[in-house]
Order: sequence, then structure tokens, then C-alpha cells
Amino acid sequence: MTSIEQSDETFMQWMRHNLRHAAGHFGLTLTSEPVFGWRLRSLSASARTRANQACWLRVCSEHSRWVREMPELWTGNADANVIDGVPKPRVLDTLEWEVREEDRFVRAELMTLVSGLPCSPTEVLRGPPNLPDPWWSQLRVALARLANVNTSRFMAPVGQREGRVRQVFGDRVADAMRPQRWETAHGDLHWANVLGPDLVIIDWELWGRAPAGTDAATLYLFSLPAPETAAQVHDVFADVLGSRHGRIALVGVAARILYRARLGDFPDLADAVQDHVGELLRHHR
Repeated sequence: MTSIEQSDETFMQWMRHNLRHAAGHFGLTLTSEPVFGWRLRSLSASARTRANQACWLRVCSEHSRWVREMPELWTGNADANVIDGVPKPRVLDTLEWEVREEDRFVRAELMTLVSGLPCSPTEVLRGPPNLPDPWWSQLRVALARLANVNTSRFMAPVGQREGRVRQVFGDRVADAMRPQRWETAHGDLHWANVLGPDLVIIDWELWGRAPAGTDAATLYLFSLPAPETAAQVHDVFADVLGSRHGRIALVGVAARILYRARLGDFPDLADAVQDHVGELLRHHR
């Protein structure tokens, strides 16, 4: 255990130091209380440049080995600048440094400031987000455009998806549910990564090639504790989720959720996902 990991509070102070360091490098004045991301690995705040332009500053920290082994997941937000026609922030500049005594890398990203609020404070939706009708049509168009983006990136390391499906559902399901069609996906399309009332999609670290229907399946399964919204997601993406490709995507996303549930995540989602996919597999053998 490194010194900065001895307590959450120590780590949080270290991340605040990194944010201030990045703000000084870019010549920014922070204008909001910083917000921590998943498991404290990122810290973000709104800011203003010396020219008084509003922007967003994000710093992220990871173990050096992870960055070296999967560099494409480290640069996802900046790599997503090539995507057109999808409402999202744009990375304007980056700064990266290694803290060798802690065996960690830190990456700062200066981004455009987008409007709107996350549809949920957590990945899991627990109540209706009350989104206007155009939001849903914008989402459908955005994901269709994204699916056709040409990239050599992959959402996850080769073999990770199949490995998790085998761990969670067994060999028979993994063999029967191998992806047959691939497309470009956001890769982490849960309710904390979509903003309203106008659609904006944030957090592009994982984007890349994925089994067709992955984004629709992700948003749907994270909606299950809010049945009315889950039904709406299913209606909007009925042709995707009702297809064989969609069922394969649902199994893959469910395996990812249930794998993380074994590590302590999603205590109020795992049973609903297990029940839903169990029913799906019984009806589509």
C-alpha cells in the first residue's frame, strides 16, 4: 500500500493538490467545489481561463502498471475529439505526470464546459429523470452516429467480456452468446454519464468497439430500479434490445454488472439484473 492510499482522506487531499497544480499549469481559476468521481479516482471542477472563458478541469489518477498496460483507456476523453455529431465535451488541452514514489500517473484534462445536470447522482437510476421527448430522439440519433465512427479502440481488453460472462453465467451461455456484430459504443452509458434537459454525454474513457447494442443494453439495465423509465428505454431501443444482437449485449453488460456486484458495487441492482437476464435466457435458449 502506498502512502497516499493509507486513507481516503489522505488520498482526497492529494487529489485536490493535483487539481490545484493542473489549474496553475493551465492558468485557471477554479469556480466550483470540486466533485470526486468513482472510487475517488477523478476530481473535477468548473473553472475560468485568464481570458474569462468558462471551462471544465478534470484530473484522474491510476496505478502506473494499469496505464502502461491499457493506455487507450487512459486517453479516451481526448481520443473522443474525433467524434462528430454527438453532444459531448471536447478536450482542449492535457497534462500528464508520473508520481514515481507512489507508482501512479496523474492526467489533467482541460475541457469545454457543457450545460445540464446528470440524470442521476449515481450510475443506477432510482426514479424518473423527467426528460423531455426530444431528449430520447436525440439519444437515439447520437448512438446511431457513434456506432458508425471508425476507430481501432476497443471498449475493453480482448477476452475480458467473454471471461466475465463465463464467470457469471457459465460456459454454455458464454458459448451461445458470443458477439456476432460489433459497433462503436460509449461503453459506460449509465445515468450519471448522460445530462439533461438537453442531451449531453460525458465520460468517454471507455469508448471503442463493442458488441452491437451495448450502449442501449447498459442504459436499460441501469434503469431497472425505475420501471417506468426502463420501459421507456426499451421502447426507444426496442429493435435493438429485441434482436439477437441486443440479447447478446444484455448478457455481456449484465455479466459486467454482476461481476462488480461481487466486489460490493450495485447492491440494489444486482438482483434485478440477475432476474431479468435469467428470464431472457430461459425464453431464448
